[in-house]
Amino acid sequence: MKKLISGLALSAALVLPELVMARPVTLTTTLRNYGGDGAYLALYLTDASGAYVRTLWVAGKKSKYYKHLTDWYRATGGRQAHINGITGASVGAGRDLKVTVDLADTLFDAGYKLTLDAAVEDMRDSPREVSVPLTNTGAGQSISGRRYIDMFTYGF
Repeated sequence: MKKLISGLALSAALVLPELVMARPVTLTTTLRNYGGDGAYLALYLTDASGAYVRTLWVAGKKSKYYKHLTDWYRATGGRQAHINGITGASVGAGRDLKVTVDLADTLFDAGYKLTLDAAVEDMRDSPREVSVPLTNTGAGQSISGRRYIDMFTYGF
């Protein structure tokens, strides 16, 4: 019986990591020189239908401005439980935001998208400023945003 239990434990130790493999993914966002204050950004994951899955990073620490990240805020209600430990300073015009997150291998090529909402004080909000399919072949490809984001890339 001990040999059977030991064998099962060893098998599980070898197989389970394959099922939940994750890889570090670096998300790089470069803002345009739009001539305004620092931008608030919400980087989040959506499924194939565009429904919110989880928040990856929020740039901007003052929660009173989160409502301007409209699609993300609507999906999360701006609840702190969705962003604890994954926030940083807002990002200035012409500057870069580089964040590394762990994403499960099963998310790639499965219809998920990396989505970014952007907002700048006294300027228009930009929901879904960028929305890009999360694919292995898309890694390293530059995507232009609609208003504030000059370039967005993700890579391994």
